[in-house]
Amino acid sequence: MSKPHRIFYGWLVVLVGAIGLFLGAPLTVFSFSVFFKSLAADFHASRAAVSFSFSLFNFIGALWLPGTGSLIDRFGAKRVILISTLAFGLVLCSAWWVGGSLWQLYLFFAVLGIAMASGPAPVPYGAVISHWFDRRRGLAMALTMMGIGIGSIVVPMLVQRLLAAHGWRITFAIFGVAVLLLPFPVIAAWLKDDPSECGLHPDGDAMARSSPHRSQEQTGDHWREIWRSPTFWNLVCIFILTGAAVHGSALHMSAILTDRGVTAERAALATSLVGAAVIVGRLTSGYLLDRVFAPHVAIFFYGATAVGIAMLATGTAGPLALLAAFLSGLGMGAEVESMGYMVSRYFGLRAFGVAYGVAFGAFMIAGSAGVLWMGAGYDRFHSYTVPLVTLCAAVVLALVLLSRLGAYRYMAEPAEKQADEPMVLPV
Repeated sequence: MSKPHRIFYGWLVVLVGAIGLFLGAPLTVFSFSVFFKSLAADFHASRAAVSFSFSLFNFIGALWLPGTGSLIDRFGAKRVILISTLAFGLVLCSAWWVGGSLWQLYLFFAVLGIAMASGPAPVPYGAVISHWFDRRRGLAMALTMMGIGIGSIVVPMLVQRLLAAHGWRITFAIFGVAVLLLPFPVIAAWLKDDPSECGLHPDGDAMARSSPHRSQEQTGDHWREIWRSPTFWNLVCIFILTGAAVHGSALHMSAILTDRGVTAERAALATSLVGAAVIVGRLTSGYLLDRVFAPHVAIFFYGATAVGIAMLATGTAGPLALLAAFLSGLGMGAEVESMGYMVSRYFGLRAFGVAYGVAFGAFMIAGSAGVLWMGAGYDRFHSYTVPLVTLCAAVVLALVLLSRLGAYRYMAEPAEKQADEPMVLPV
């Protein structure tokens, strides 16, 4: 009689990844608008001057991502994540000592951007998940990134309460202590770079499905080969176009609708629907990536985004505006895991860290540019119509590029019949 199979350790790695991501982007990105007025008042600065601190955080973090990927490929993701999570927590705690000069605020956010890019961010955790999962890589990535989705709902509310009671410095410091007390020890105790560390194989298979002498890292392209690949730059262009579109439309959603006479309550509902669409898109796309050709999955979700942005460009209001908000958010939900998934399938895992880092860094910079273009376009044309049309055209161009991607070069290997021994969580 065969022994019962237990839970594959890789799913614990997914949970650890979600915990590690919970206090990253939800605090530094999704809660920045909560800190905004408090920072402007404390530094007696204009909104543009305070906004520059976030732009600096985003830009420097994006520039550092290829360096993060290179370190991951050389030393392993866990070591990079541990050191960077520790640094992230300590930098947050250092907010207590930030003075009243703007340059100190800029320095704080610049260093924070570097610490976050190497720690509580999609690239390092995407590298870990790609080693643990092959056939179920898409779903595993989506579940890991749900840490960001859940955090983006919970953390801003916590920030608001702490900010009202203690001010922005103590609020950042409290979250810094929280990072050091929760994600850091969990990562140190249970995160593993590779299933071989636990005597396991990807997806929990009882035996390797490829040559026992070839690890996953040995089956991928070198970075110099990826750099020269037209497919890689095709993917980067896709991520740039879609990153600008999804961020530009989502972050201006409330302003777009209130300009058309939609009530503030209705606009807030539309923004909430964008968040709901992100969660739906993340889980659904993750499930489909393991079963459907990834460019086709991306075409479906970004196609929905194009329809939503087109509806907004035509002046849609009322109930249709809520539908447009939901459709535009679906692409944002599918972005992170589909990006990492396609990089791993076209180029393997040998230089996955640096390749994903370059792609995600370009995506982040494009997202900031998209938000800036929406604001500048409104100031120039006194309407969001022109910038929305250009963003819709950008998504359509991305759909064309997606349709030109060829077959995977590193397919998921088929499952083989499992042996009788259980796949246990190591003690």
